[in-house]
Amino acid sequence: MTVLVTGGAGYIGAHVVRLLLERGESVVVVDNLSTGRAERVAGAQMVGLDLAAPQAQDRLEGLIQENSVDSVIHLAALKQVGESVADPLLYYRTNVGSTTALLAAMERTGVRRLVFSSSAAAYGVPEVTIVDESTPCRPINPYGETKLIGEWMTAACAKAWGLRAVNLRYFNVAGAASADLADPAALNLVPIAIGQILAGRSPVVFGSDYDTPDGTCIRDYVHISDLADAHLAALDSTAGSGPLESVLNVGTGAGASVLEVLEMLRRVSGRTVDAEIADRRPGDPPQLIADVARIQHALGWQAKRNLEDIVTSAWEAELANRSK
Repeated sequence: MTVLVTGGAGYIGAHVVRLLLERGESVVVVDNLSTGRAERVAGAQMVGLDLAAPQAQDRLEGLIQENSVDSVIHLAALKQVGESVADPLLYYRTNVGSTTALLAAMERTGVRRLVFSSSAAAYGVPEVTIVDESTPCRPINPYGETKLIGEWMTAACAKAWGLRAVNLRYFNVAGAASADLADPAALNLVPIAIGQILAGRSPVVFGSDYDTPDGTCIRDYVHISDLADAHLAALDSTAGSGPLESVLNVGTGAGASVLEVLEMLRRVSGRTVDAEIADRRPGDPPQLIADVARIQHALGWQAKRNLEDIVTSAWEAELANRSK
């Protein structure tokens, strides 16, 4: 049988596809290659397709039937928070539209197993610092809203036609399993800071007066390889007909401040890292850490890699790519 991975040529998707191939799975990747790279998924069948396009459902149904697809990992989405605020309709059209087409194709072809890429952005700015899956979801931007809507859609389909879906709410993902799978987009703290250090600039810290030990925001950083492992564990849990946990946090259960991340970068790189302090950004909670008890119990999954592993792998991958 075959696993269909949407957005499989992207940063997270390519790590997931690599693990699926390593364990002998047949994989079909669907990606519009707006940010993905086909060479990342050598060994899988690569299909160029925009899931938000008018004929996407028909194409998906054909692919599912032609390749005997029995399960899906849905990662394809736009994911820039600022862009979602500036162009919300683009995000609703793309993220919700692509999920609609995929779920419709799955229903029509009888595919019942799904892992959906959600996000801790669904929580918004929670009133607690350790966030479990029962924490109320109040997203503060269209990106987070589209992820929460995706969860609502999978839950509705589970009731309507027996979809077995696991929604993974990622916290802060970083690192690389290898240089060829490095994050190509500097949109998060670790790759942004690495780029600034290599350019001879000071990394910018937004706010140093939060109610945290060093005054900077604390986040839960999870290694991309651990996240990929979680996808396979979640996919396996959808087999059979037993009870299923539908929403799971993916993090480490521990936090690191912005200054702690920069200090780790200094240690790993051997470079001078002098932070530039700027004003706070609107909507940044002081501390956001995943409660990971549910995923540990449901899947037997636990993050194996720490902050040093994350920063070291990201740094080494960036240096390797720049030396080519």
